[in-house]
Amino acid sequence: QGLLVESGGGTVQAGGSLRLSCASSLYNYSSRCMGWFRQAPGKEREGVAVWSRGGGVTLYVGSVEGRFTISRDNAKNALYLQMNSLKPEDTATYYCAAGLAVRGQCHLASIEYNVWGQGTQVTVSS
Repeated sequence: QGLLVESGGGTVQAGGSLRLSCASSLYNYSSRCMGWFRQAPGKEREGVAVWSRGGGVTLYVGSVEGRFTISRDNAKNALYLQMNSLKPEDTATYYCAAGLAVRGQCHLASIEYNVWGQGTQVTVSS
């Protein structure tokens, strides 16, 4: 089993909801940037949401703002992504990732993340 393990993916109709979970066995989990990324077939990996390591600052890509909520539980070494009002364009493989802050901040750039889960598939039907 990997250092990051995602779960909660599935198939839902447009307008539905899913909650993704990421269980971590990383050392110093609470000090890392944690994020959710996604990749659709034929497209580049995209940063979806990031939770800053300590201050509770969150960052979202514009297309999911207001619909997705990222949260983390440092006591459980867990990361979550609540996805509401899902759209067919949200269909992708979703990845949990851990990284280190760059210039003191966490960003949506996948290049800044060096530990990745295996991914969980989310399919939204119209």
